[in-house]
Amino acid sequence: MAVKTIWQITHSCGHQTDRDLSDRAADRRAGFAAWLARKECTGCWRAAKEGDSQDKAAWLKAKRAEELAESEAWSEQYRMPPLEGTERAIAWGGRCRHQLLAAAYTALVVEGETSETEWEEIEEAARTITRAGWWLDQRSSEPEDLTELLQAATAADRPTENPHF
Repeated sequence: MAVKTIWQITHSCGHQTDRDLSDRAADRRAGFAAWLARKECTGCWRAAKEGDSQDKAAWLKAKRAEELAESEAWSEQYRMPPLEGTERAIAWGGRCRHQLLAAAYTALVVEGETSETEWEEIEEAARTITRAGWWLDQRSSEPEDLTELLQAATAADRPTENPHF
């Protein structure tokens, strides 16, 4: 007598399916059928997966909206000029600027040895950079590097010795 190839599986979700296990060795079919019984059926698994991605997308959208509102309020409070670029880059760049400057303030002033007067100079330099892309490029930078990054960015705006290059 041959080992059966079609197994009726009652999944953990309660649904029953007939599963063709002929592609498995005969001595492995019973174990695989038991494993399948401990899992949800394909339909329930897909439905749960889609729900998870929708939940994640909704959470991410709410988180981005919260971050945007926070960065806009911060920009207004600290008189940061509007950024230039595409709509998406402006929103993202604004969040990056806010996060980098807030982290730099903590690292340099609160935890470091930078005075409030020196910080105001750093803040003024930051106000001169209105290209959203620049802030996006710096999003992974260390907060302690902000002063050097701002110096490099503002020096790049100056004409070079040989204007042909």
